[in-house]
Amino acid sequence: MASGTNSVSLASVSGESAQRLIASAARKASEIGKPMCIAVVDHAGILKAFLRMDGAPLLSVGISQDKAYTAASFGLATDGWYDFIKDDAPLHTGIVHTPRLVVFGGGFPLFEDGQLIGGIGVSGGHYTDDMEVAKAGMTDNGFAVD
Repeated sequence: MASGTNSVSLASVSGESAQRLIASAARKASEIGKPMCIAVVDHAGILKAFLRMDGAPLLSVGISQDKAYTAASFGLATDGWYDFIKDDAPLHTGIVHTPRLVVFGGGFPLFEDGQLIGGIGVSGGHYTDDMEVAKAGMTDNGFAVD
């Protein structure tokens, strides 16, 4: 991260990479026979690319985008949130009311050279299916899945 006196330079997922992530994830969703919504956001959580596959549930449009946003905003996969908050009563009771926070699987941060560059979120099946589809998109495009 290069910086000047009053600024920093941040890396962000490219539009081309976001489209490749969407395509790979959609292929996996088709393979398992589940139409899904797939969202990729940049380092700031702003939508970079999106696909609602034919037949994907309408509710999944917002959920997929919120999963990507959650992952990018904290650098933590959405399936990690429940374990992070479950034994902390004040956090468990309060943070779940945070807009756009998703605490179940299907959202993953995207890192390149140790720097957070975005997030991917998938919704349309059980969250375990969503995770499988997101992971396929990531691994097909050289992103580590932790």
